[in-house]
Amino acid sequence: MQPIKVAIVDDQLLIRSGLSMLINSRHDLTVTGEASDGQEALRSAHIRDADVVLMDVRMPVMDGIAATKALLEVNDALKLIVLTTFDLDEYALDAIDAGASGFLLKDAPPEQLLGAIDSVYHGDAVIAPSTTKRLLEHLVTPKRATSSGHYDADLAALATLTGREREVLEAMAEGLSNAEIAAKLFVSGTTVKTHVGKVLTKLQARDRVQAVVLAYRTGIV
Repeated sequence: MQPIKVAIVDDQLLIRSGLSMLINSRHDLTVTGEASDGQEALRSAHIRDADVVLMDVRMPVMDGIAATKALLEVNDALKLIVLTTFDLDEYALDAIDAGASGFLLKDAPPEQLLGAIDSVYHGDAVIAPSTTKRLLEHLVTPKRATSSGHYDADLAALATLTGREREVLEAMAEGLSNAEIAAKLFVSGTTVKTHVGKVLTKLQARDRVQAVVLAYRTGIV
């Protein structure tokens, strides 16, 4: 089995070096590329062709939001994790809106970072539910106040969900995995997977974390 290819985009050399050493310590992960800004990342075939990209938000030349959009236009199969600090407000959510698959605090424990890479690669869970929940509670309220058009569109999409699909979305927003949702709703894992797929399609969400952001933004959580 080929190791998961991980790329790191951050303007701080020490952070890139530390992340690289940690990731390469796992036999099933390998760092295939590094860049100090978004423009450099776009020029790197090793980053464009990675499986998972760890993306800093604030960088010179091209920031993480613009780089996320641009990389996904080149390779829409890329999974991107936003590297953020707790006070970066709209930057983190803008990156999620641009197509990133989740948040990761820069001071997160090593096992959380490695688990986040696994989760995003397999696409089966929201990254670190407790961290994601804290960040969303902190970030989404001010975002809603300044994005009424986005908010209205979110409400319209939410209205297309069936009662069961809304239950599944709420469970996703709690950070539950498919297996945990199945146990909570007394249905099979296959049924949950089908519901999750329909939720993502109806909400036009790239993945679970975008659906969860919408759930917070519309106030159903």
